[in-house]
Amino acid sequence: MSPEPLFQKIDGLQIPVPDLEAGLRFYRDELGHELIWRTPTAAGLLMPGTDAELVIQTERPHAETDILVSSADDAAERVVESGGRIVTPPFDIAIGRCVVVEDPWGNRLVMLDISKGLLVTDANGVVQNNDDGTPRVEPR
Repeated sequence: MSPEPLFQKIDGLQIPVPDLEAGLRFYRDELGHELIWRTPTAAGLLMPGTDAELVIQTERPHAETDILVSSADDAAERVVESGGRIVTPPFDIAIGRCVVVEDPWGNRLVMLDISKGLLVTDANGVVQNNDDGTPRVEPR
């Protein structure tokens, strides 16, 4: 019997941009992707036909595909048990946990869970912050 599949779905495609406003002008205004949420350094845009997001961001210089798993910690353990390795150990993110691993052939995979919930936004898609400045999350 085959094990339960580890990957649930593609959560998002992250694309680095040098300036968030320029990225929004291109991906939202010119290519037509609707803004879902926004922080000072990133913006999530809708891709029709899927609930995966196109995320433009200014924090990291490389593109990445984020894969949704039920638990980033459990996924890291399973990848290691299956012959892969951990590149960046599981760490907290606003909506849950994240881990970066490599398969046995060196392919880097970014896996995340949404164990904390979804970002809270205002009517303009701006992510709302708690009093301590952290993004507000609505538990699922």
